[in-house]
This record gives sequence, C-alpha cells and structure tokens, in this order.
Amino acid sequence: MTTHFPIVILGGGLGGLTAARVLHLGGIEAAVFDLEPDRHARVQGGMLDIHTYNGQLAIRAAGLWEPFTNLIHPGGESMRILDHTANVLVEQEDDGELNRPEVERGQLRDLLIDSLPAGTIRWGRKARSVSEVPGHPGRHAIEFTDGEVITTDLLIGADGAWSKVRPLLTDLVPSYTGISFIEADLHDADTRHPSEAAAMGGGMMMSFRGNTGILGHRETDGSLHTYVGFQVPESWIDTVDWDDAAASTAAVLDRLEGWDESLRGLIAHADTALTPRRVNALPVGISWDRVPGVTLLGDAAHVMSPFAGEGANIAMYDASELAQAIIDHPGDTEAALSAYEAALFPRAAEAAEDSAESLEMMFSDDSPRPLVEMFTRFAGDSEPGTN
Repeated sequence: MTTHFPIVILGGGLGGLTAARVLHLGGIEAAVFDLEPDRHARVQGGMLDIHTYNGQLAIRAAGLWEPFTNLIHPGGESMRILDHTANVLVEQEDDGELNRPEVERGQLRDLLIDSLPAGTIRWGRKARSVSEVPGHPGRHAIEFTDGEVITTDLLIGADGAWSKVRPLLTDLVPSYTGISFIEADLHDADTRHPSEAAAMGGGMMMSFRGNTGILGHRETDGSLHTYVGFQVPESWIDTVDWDDAAASTAAVLDRLEGWDESLRGLIAHADTALTPRRVNALPVGISWDRVPGVTLLGDAAHVMSPFAGEGANIAMYDASELAQAIIDHPGDTEAALSAYEAALFPRAAEAAEDSAESLEMMFSDDSPRPLVEMFTRFAGDSEPGTN
C-alpha cells in the first residue's frame, strides 16, 4: 500500500530542515526524507558565516535565535588575505557585532534536527524517481531505492545540486564553473601544525596567486579546514588517484610550487584524505513555469559557486519564506507557491550573479590584487563621514 503525506520535503539539509521547522511553528507538519542512514552518517562540512539579511532572518523565523547564539565561534569573523608567500595583505578583526557570525554547519544542522518533533525525519530514504501521479494534477509519487513508494500533495525539493525533483520543473542542470577544489583538514593545529595555524589566523583566510587559491578557516575544535582551488579542465580530477595519498598530495603540491611552506603544509601535512570537488553552478537567472504541487529551494533551485558565501544562507531563507507563504495561504497551495517563486527568482539571480562575479575576481590572473582592493575599499567606506 502506498503511503500518502500532505507535505513532503525531500532532503534533510539546512534548507529542508528550516522549512520543516517554520511549518511546525505554524501548526503544519511535513515529512522530511533524507538519503543518509542517520544524522551522524558523515561530517557535515566546515564553518558557515550567517548573514544578517537572509540566514539570520531564517533562524529567527525558526524561533532558534537564542540557541543559535550559543553555537557562534568567538573571533570567527576575523579575516585575512595573504599572498602566496604568506605575507598578510589585509587583516580584519572580529568586531563582535554578529554581522556574519561563524558557526559549524554540523552544529547548526543538529540544532534544527533537535527542534523538530520525533519522527519528522525519515532517514535512509534515497529517491530513485519522482513523477506526477496520473489523473491527479498536483499530486506526486516518490519511489525510493528500497522499493517504497509514497505520494504527496506538496513536494518540496530540498535535495541539492543534483536534485531528483528539479526535472519536474526544468531541464536545466548544473555545469562546471572551471574551478575545482581539494579539501583537507589539520587537527589540533596549534600544537601539531603551528606554522599552518599561524598562517590561518583566528578565523577565515584567503591566499591567492593568480588563478590558484587557498581558502580556509579555523574551526571551534582547533582544527583547520582548507580548500585549495584552481582553474583546471573538468576532467583534471579524474587524472589523479585520490586513493593514493602520496600521489594525490604530490599532484596538488605541484600546483602550489613556489608557495610558502606554511601554506603548502595545509595540504602536505593534512590529517585527512584529500577530497576533490568540482565547483558546479546552475545558470544565473534560472526560473520555471508554475507546476502544480511542487517547488524547489536551496541548491536544488539555484546551486551557485560558493564565492559569495550565500549557499547555506539563501537555502535557509528560501525555506523560511516558502514555509511562511504556505502558512499565510491556508488551503491554497498554488497561491503560496506562486508568491514564493515570484520572490525566489530575482533573489536567487542576484546572489548567483554575485557568486559568479566573485569567482572571476578571486581566480583572475592578477589575484589577489582585485580582492585586496575590494576589501580596502569596503574598509574605507566604513570610516566615519563616508557613504
């Protein structure tokens, strides 16, 4: 027998969980289905800076501001830009104003999970296919890889960049941006990796040499989380044996020839395996015609490069706005989805454009010069008497 749920959220990331939480506060229950076997199945990523104009608004809408403030990493808003010799070009201290407070993604996700009624999240449910139920406009069926089939009157795709729900709305898929990341961690950095810890500083660090960059941040447990990014063909990752630690480390270090050893050490002395990631994005300005009973949020709706720091923030804000639209239009799902998408498309286009422009600036031939000039200009604009 097929089980029916009035509202299904496919994906238990920050966006899907925020939607479920805000709906719950409004007296509306949704079922969340996530492919992971449980909440502890994998590390949830590094630090996030939560912005005043979207991510923080979503957290407040979810009624979680006070517990959220307990997760903030003191000093995490500090930022420095280095050149490839580890010379500090720009340094900004954390002013404690909470304009972009840093929290660990995993801790924020746990906060959202714990805010939901028991049983809201169904773990270990990986969608195989999603389709409209014949003869029932607006009703959709989800078949999972274990053979279970469910139906719903409102399907919310919060299932990430390679969404199974998106094809119901558009044929567009993410494409390669030209940048690949290599991710690594150093544990107990101040004791075991003091030179790398000194280069990273107390918060976020960015170091560039033309179209190669190292981005990282210090986490609350004293570890260093690092991404090395560079312009390479989409196939480059496939030329490296990532299961061979020595070979993969050498391949990345080869691209950091001439860099200071404190920066090269973020890869050379990594305490974890190197993880390669292609940076993909949907076209700027993606939209779709209204399709009854289904919508998207977060990366499913508008995956973009990470270089404006908007991904998690806009996903949570999408979620809170969608949930509020549903609450504000009782009994009229289509009116709620129309109102939500009318605001979603321009909001996503602006953020995606900012992200694309930041990518071009950061990985330009003369980087880090444009990045330094931008932060210097921002600092000047904030001085008393300026506009």
